[in-house]
Amino acid sequence: MMDSPVVIRVENVTQRFRVIHERPDSLRELFSKFFRKKVKYHDFEAVKDASLSVRSGEVVGIIGRNGSGKSTLLKVIAGVYRPSAGRVTVSGSIAPLIELGAGMHPELTGRENILINGLLMGFSKQEMLRREQAIIEFADIGDFIEAPIKQYSSGMFMRLAFAVATEVNPDILIMDEVLAVGDFEFQAKCFERLRRFRESGKTILIVTHSMSQIEEICSRAVLLDHGRILADGTPAEVAEIYLKSGIAEHPEPVLVEAPSAHA
Repeated sequence: MMDSPVVIRVENVTQRFRVIHERPDSLRELFSKFFRKKVKYHDFEAVKDASLSVRSGEVVGIIGRNGSGKSTLLKVIAGVYRPSAGRVTVSGSIAPLIELGAGMHPELTGRENILINGLLMGFSKQEMLRREQAIIEFADIGDFIEAPIKQYSSGMFMRLAFAVATEVNPDILIMDEVLAVGDFEFQAKCFERLRRFRESGKTILIVTHSMSQIEEICSRAVLLDHGRILADGTPAEVAEIYLKSGIAEHPEPVLVEAPSAHA
């Protein structure tokens, strides 16, 4: 594994957001106050000077309490956010499963969203039509595949999104708590597919609160707290640091309400 090429390189990355302390009644009022510099806010760094390298074939679990910067780091790597400082370099195709239903159009059917998602990831219409039946069979949502996805439950969203992301066979799969949704049988099917991905040498980044998932699936774990990387090592080593540090018992921080203009 140490001889494998680096496919994700995070160099001194900071992701900064702007936290607004008041809620104007309208957008007009917000912009009026902003241009008169009367909006009260402070900058909040969700990720702070983080550096991380991931090699081809690694399965890396990212852990930490809520608000530690895990999801933000994944979004920076996936290109959802442009970092406020630092640099991210990614080699290979990425299939991100970061937010439930992200990339899906609520008015379109599941079948139509399969095609749209594939096109957004760079695949041709013919290629997605060839993969369509395998995606539908894996998602196993029955006749709902012909229904607008605004009618889907969270579990149905996850089934379809996971099926699309893994069927297109990306070089890098990025997942944020998606396996927390869905029944036990489908979770088992997802884990089996992840194991096959791992065996075929794919790179996987996964955020989860389940330490058993980290130790079962991952070859490496990274611990974040208040946006900083505190530990990077084997899942067992990092899990022990996490549990002994008392980090998990800290209260959650104030939520970020709005990104800064730079983000």
